[in-house]
Amino acid sequence: MKKLINLLRLPFIPRSTDLGLLLLRLSCGLAMLVLHGWGKLTNYSALTESFPDPLGIGHAASLTFAVFTEVVCSVLIIVGAFTRLAALSMLFTMGVAWLVVHGGALSGPNSGELAAVYLVAYAVLFVAGAGHYSVDRKSEVGSA
Repeated sequence: MKKLINLLRLPFIPRSTDLGLLLLRLSCGLAMLVLHGWGKLTNYSALTESFPDPLGIGHAASLTFAVFTEVVCSVLIIVGAFTRLAALSMLFTMGVAWLVVHGGALSGPNSGELAAVYLVAYAVLFVAGAGHYSVDRKSEVGSA
């Protein structure tokens, strides 16, 4: 029984936290950029008047902040530059999207499930940092 349990732990596959962080950065960063940010950026003018204003700062300001985080911060996360700061900005944006825009719903017609999933992913990057395969790591090594 112990051999079976050990086998189910997949010990023959090497563990790599750094590779896991790279995969998380690439998948979340690219998905956010391509599926959410790019459409907002390319349709900025058309969206300005109708974009949600959950914090009462104005439609244009809300859209501008969303575009900044979903485009600029996504690119920073993808390359692993200023990752924790970019993740913090994404945490705020996804927190507002999930809690305010979607009312904290995880299912139903106005589900914020995807925003909540992104929120958790960006929380992991905020806590863990970019990992070894990143611009952040290269600058840490160069300054030491």
